[in-house]
Amino acid sequence: MTAAVVVAGAAIAMISSEHMRAVAEDAVTPLPIPTGSQGPLDPAAQRYFDAVSAKDPDAVAAAFAADAVVVDVGREIRGRDAIRRWAEREVIGGVYTLLGHTPHPDGVTVLVRFQPGGIGGFRANYRLTLTDGLISRAALQYA
Repeated sequence: MTAAVVVAGAAIAMISSEHMRAVAEDAVTPLPIPTGSQGPLDPAAQRYFDAVSAKDPDAVAAAFAADAVVVDVGREIRGRDAIRRWAEREVIGGVYTLLGHTPHPDGVTVLVRFQPGGIGGFRANYRLTLTDGLISRAALQYA
C-alpha cells in the first residue's frame, strides 16, 4: 500500500507541476484587448498598450504628447524622455489585460489588470486625456 501512495503522490506532483507551468505561461502571454460593448478603444490609447506589449519604450513615449504628464499613483512623470525612462523601468515587461473602457469628452478611462514583469498583478483605472491623437495626461490609480 505504501508504494501505491508514493505513486499516487508522484502523479499528483507531476500534474501540479504541469498545471503550475501552464498557469505561469498564461500569466506572461498578453491577451488581446477586446473591443467590448463600449466599441473599439481609441487609437491613441491602443498605441500605448500595443507599445507595452511590443516591449518598446520608445513607442510608449511616442504615444504621449511632448509635454505629457503621467500621474502614477500620485507621482508625476513629465515629458516624453521621463515617460520613456519610466516605461523602461516600470512598465516594459508587464502584461495588460483590458477589463473595460469608458469614453469621456476629453479621452477615455480604461480599467486594466497589470502584471508587472508578467506575474502577480493588480487592477487599475487609467484616465487618459487625449489631445490631437496623443495622450496628454495619464492618471493611473489602483482600482
